[in-house]
Amino acid sequence: MRSPPPARRLGLALRDRVRAACTLDTRSLALYRVALGVILVADSLLRTRDFGLMFGAEGIFPPDVLGRYNADVTLWSLALVGDPQWWGGLVLTTEGVAGACLVAGCGTRLATIAAWVAVVSILRRTSPATNAGDAWLACQLFWSLFIPLGTAWSWDARRSHAARQTATSVCSIATAALVLQVVAVYLGAGTAKINDSWLSGAALQRALSVHDHGTPLGMLVSHAPWLTRPLTWGVLMGEVAAPIAILLWPAPRVRTAIAATFILFHAAIWLTMSIGLFAAIGMAAWLPLLPGALWGRRDDAGTPLGLGRVASWVCAAAMVVAGASFLRSSGPWPGPLPRPLVAAVNILCLNQEWRMFGAVPPQEQWIYGRAELADGKVVDLLRGGRPLEAERPTGGFSSLEHHRWHKFFWVLPRPHVRVFAAPTAAALAR
Repeated sequence: MRSPPPARRLGLALRDRVRAACTLDTRSLALYRVALGVILVADSLLRTRDFGLMFGAEGIFPPDVLGRYNADVTLWSLALVGDPQWWGGLVLTTEGVAGACLVAGCGTRLATIAAWVAVVSILRRTSPATNAGDAWLACQLFWSLFIPLGTAWSWDARRSHAARQTATSVCSIATAALVLQVVAVYLGAGTAKINDSWLSGAALQRALSVHDHGTPLGMLVSHAPWLTRPLTWGVLMGEVAAPIAILLWPAPRVRTAIAATFILFHAAIWLTMSIGLFAAIGMAAWLPLLPGALWGRRDDAGTPLGLGRVASWVCAAAMVVAGASFLRSSGPWPGPLPRPLVAAVNILCLNQEWRMFGAVPPQEQWIYGRAELADGKVVDLLRGGRPLEAERPTGGFSSLEHHRWHKFFWVLPRPHVRVFAAPTAAALAR
C-alpha cells in the first residue's frame, strides 16, 4: 500500500496534534465543574462582607455614577435592572445557588447559564473593584456553556443515560476554546511582561511590597532579591513558553507537568499577593487539561463527545470575537476594534486583555480614610478606626478589609475612576 504524500502526512499529523490538544477528559471536566462551583459559592459569600457598600444605591458605586463610568449600553448587568438593594442580593444569591448546583452536578447546563449571567452582572455592578480573575471566571463560564460538564461525577449523570456512555472524553470547538482561553491568558500576560521591569529581574521585588500588591509574606520575600530576581525571570519565561507547550506537546506527561507547575504557581501567588480568588480561578483553569491517563485510563477510550452543528457555529463565532479582542490587546494591531465587534465583546463578556502586572514601576502607593471624631481623635476609616498613619500605613494595602478594597483604591487616583471619590467618602462617613 502506497504511503500518502508528505504534504498529506504533515496535514494528518497536524490534525492529530490539534485533536489531542483539544480533547478533554470527562473526569477532569467534572473536577473542573466542582472547582468552579466552589469558587462561585465562595465569591457569593465573601461579597456579603460589605454588601451594602458595594451593591447599595447609596454605597460607593451609585447606579447613576456607575452608568456614566461604564458609558456603554452593551455592558449589561441584571444587578442594575432594579435599584433596590435586595435585587442585587438576589443576583448574588443566584451566583451562590448556581455554584452549589455545579458542585453537585445537578441541572448542570442551567446552573452554568445562571452562573455566567450572575457573574457578568456582579462584575459590571462592581466593575471598579473587579480584577482580571473575575473576567477570567466569566470567560471560563461562557465556554463551559457549550461543554458537557455533567457527564461524570454528577447527579445528572446518575439520573440519565450519560452514566452508561462509553465516551470518556470530549472534543469539540468548545473544548478548543477552553484550551485557547488558557493560552490567551498566559500569552497575553507573558508578552506584556517583556519590558525592562521584568527583564531586569526587579518586577517581583516591587510587586510583592505591601504598598503594591504583596501580603506580609510577600513583603518578607521581597527582601530577598537573590530569590525574587530568578523568580521574576522564571515567571516571564513560563508565561510565554507554557501556552506554546500545551498546544505543541499535548502528551499526557508533559501536560500533567505543566498543569501541576502552574497550579503550584497560583498557590504561591495566593500566599504572597493580595489578589482574592484570582489564584483559585487560575488553578481551576488548568483542571480540564489534566489527561485521562491521570485517572488510570487511556485518553482515546471510546468516541469523544462532540457538539451540535448550531452550537458549534455559535461557539465559533464567539471565538472570532474573543480572538479579535486578544489581537487588539496583545497582538500587532493595537488599534480600536470596529464598533460591532466592541458590542459583541461586551455582550458576551469576552474581553481578552490580560496584561496583569505587565509593567511594575519602582513606586509605592497608599491610601487612608481620614476622619475626625467628636472627641477630636483622628482615625483611619479604612482600617477599622485605628489612629491615622498618613504615610506608609502599617501593613499597606494588606491592612485594608480585603482585596476588593485594595483593587478599588489602587485605581481610584486614575482620572476616569475619580468619579467614585465623592460617593465613597459619603458612604464611609455614614
